[in-house]
Amino acid sequence: MKIEGKVLKNWFTQGIGLMFSKKRTVIFELRKERIEGIHMLFVFFPLDVYFLDKDKRIIEIKQGLKPFMFYAPKQKAKYIVETPFDIPLKKGDYVEW
Repeated sequence: MKIEGKVLKNWFTQGIGLMFSKKRTVIFELRKERIEGIHMLFVFFPLDVYFLDKDKRIIEIKQGLKPFMFYAPKQKAKYIVETPFDIPLKKGDYVEW
């Protein structure tokens, strides 16, 4: 499935993420596959978070992550998609942007 979102590639934009932002989809492109925890500090709306491997295949999903929460995935990911919008994705789906 093709999604629209802003790709964040450097540590500064990834650190800011969706803090103090309006609702939009962002895609974190990590330098290498790793377990990368996320936080919802100063993100004032719930998000669905999709963790993808190097082939852009969904390997883990966390739905309805609420403001000011933390989450650590169970598997290494190369990409992380955060979205406040309902996107019909499931584990094993391939994503492109």
